[in-house]
Amino acid sequence: MHCENHETWLEHYRFEKYVLDLCIATVERGGVTSNVSTRQLHPPIDAWSVPKYPEKTLILPPGTNLLPGLKTFIQKNRAALYLPDSWLGTWINPFSRCCHLDITEIYADLDEARSQALKRKHVLALYNFKHNQTIYLHTEPDVLDEMYILEKMS
Repeated sequence: MHCENHETWLEHYRFEKYVLDLCIATVERGGVTSNVSTRQLHPPIDAWSVPKYPEKTLILPPGTNLLPGLKTFIQKNRAALYLPDSWLGTWINPFSRCCHLDITEIYADLDEARSQALKRKHVLALYNFKHNQTIYLHTEPDVLDEMYILEKMS
């Protein structure tokens, strides 16, 4: 990367640190939500995360280095991530261990979150930040869909 001044390098280093912090928090907590424009991690509140645009979700296989995936996801979805009430969400599916990268909405009420999620295709589960709790929308985790998507990416 060629940068002409220190501010450009400084901004680059801050972005790199932000993405690294996201990776660490995701692995430690099982998921995290952050504001891309302010580069701040959302504190663990009692709220539910729902993918806003499930068709944009990137699913990374278990054991994948999250750093390049997060960088690519942020760059590819920059416009949507800067919209009001849009967050960058990461979630490690406890059943499959795949990591989902989403543009996320936050709902305080579980019933409202479930209702919104059921209106969208390909949403597997809801995630609660504070309690590190996953609630699947169906009786069993739909790992087959997740694995099918991963096969299509290969």
